[in-house]
Amino acid sequence: MKEQFSDLVLRWFDKFGRKTLPWQIDKTPYKVWLSEIMLQQTQVNTVIPYFNRFLERFPSLSDLARADQDTVLSLWTGLGYYARARNLYKAAQVAVEQYNGELPDSQTELESLPGIGRSTAGAILSLGFGKPAAILDGNVKRVLARYFGETEWPGKTAVQRSLWQQSEALTPTIRHDDYNQAMMDLGALVCTRSKPNCEACPLTGNCIAFKTNTVATIPAPKPKKANPTRSVYLLIQRDTKSRSVMLEQRPSTGIWGGLWSFPEYENKAALLNAAPTQPEQLVELSPFKHVFSHFTLHCYPIVVDSRATDAINERQQRWVPLHEDQELGYSAVTVKLFKKLRMLK
Repeated sequence: MKEQFSDLVLRWFDKFGRKTLPWQIDKTPYKVWLSEIMLQQTQVNTVIPYFNRFLERFPSLSDLARADQDTVLSLWTGLGYYARARNLYKAAQVAVEQYNGELPDSQTELESLPGIGRSTAGAILSLGFGKPAAILDGNVKRVLARYFGETEWPGKTAVQRSLWQQSEALTPTIRHDDYNQAMMDLGALVCTRSKPNCEACPLTGNCIAFKTNTVATIPAPKPKKANPTRSVYLLIQRDTKSRSVMLEQRPSTGIWGGLWSFPEYENKAALLNAAPTQPEQLVELSPFKHVFSHFTLHCYPIVVDSRATDAINERQQRWVPLHEDQELGYSAVTVKLFKKLRMLK
């Protein structure tokens, strides 16, 4: 079964697989690692321009390790899931300190680095170092779940363990790099989450989901939980003369860790108490919401005009020009508000 499965997948890959993505050209473990981290929770077309800009700025792991976090986060702004960028930066520093500026080439050592899990380590080993290793990213989970007729949510521990066993059993000892790329491509291009193109799939002959007409219901979705809400009032101090606004750097951990955003307050009274002007000078912008995977944030932005100074208080604040690009990482809400503020007089 193993040989038949991998042969079918590899024959499909030779005809239809992706072979000219930026990280596949002059491939290195560093490029593979960077692409794998960026591709977590993010589609290829979205990642490509970010990957190219990031690689141009940091052509090597050592270049990344020598950067400052603000620069790293600025190049990540808009890609989301910013913990990925912070962990990428930390891992580069560890690699410089412990592995002479290179990624280690063992599963255990790779998994010891921040942000690298079992599947990412497998991808780096097989695609970057040419060593046999299995992977189980979201695309591969979907292909295997349908092929073996796994009806439960793949995130369950027992299901995950079973799929790992299948992935390891099916990964060939030769052309394992092409095979892993093929499995990711098959999930991304053919065995898609919605409207899969089963007619183009090389595995339909033995695919249980296809045979039982259950493709649409496999894999089972993650059990839904109530999505809580939270409200924040955003203080936008604006200096109209210098056309700049006051931002503060968020704590290094948590939502938008290390990014620059507008100061947040739990309610309007707390914001008014902190604002360096009288209430009648405030301008309330239209409220909006920002949806995270685990909660919804309702934002109430309030603009106050004040004079820019060089003072920086304990909240690590700084004045930032509205119309000049800065090498700072911004939260998604900050990016949205910058666009609104640039349109105000």
